[in-house]
Amino acid sequence: MKRTILVIATVLCLGIAASAQPKAIGGRLGSGPIALSYEHYLGGINFGELNLGVYTAHEQVGFMAEAIYNWVLYEPEWTSRGEWAWYAGPGLTFGSVPYNKVDNPAAMFGVVGQVGLEYTFWFPLQLSADLRPRLCYVNDSLWEHGLSHGFIPTISVRYHF
Repeated sequence: MKRTILVIATVLCLGIAASAQPKAIGGRLGSGPIALSYEHYLGGINFGELNLGVYTAHEQVGFMAEAIYNWVLYEPEWTSRGEWAWYAGPGLTFGSVPYNKVDNPAAMFGVVGQVGLEYTFWFPLQLSADLRPRLCYVNDSLWEHGLSHGFIPTISVRYHF
């Protein structure tokens, strides 16, 4: 009985702490897929970012999912209203990419980095621009595989709450 009460109390405390942190949801646009983006601040100025994207190429549809942990490196005070932040961090990516064959999409997974600049307005709007280097292992079929890389600039617009 004591364990049950302790587990319930812990879950409730974690839920309250998670809901009290600032969040942002919106979209990302760049040379990669168009993505839905979610940021969740983690008990301070650092934040986690999740992105889910869909794109087409070679008459196929692919998807991508990324999870990145960002450290806020510097918060310059360039304006009297709103907040600026330089951030960078590592992450993981996976998905299904349209590759060089119409009938054979490729699975991919890899590591991604991110460095960017973000501005949060005094009203609930957040804009950011970042560069995202990526190195992925791509499995085209059972017999073909290799590495894929990219350096993707993106722009994000999010509702900050």
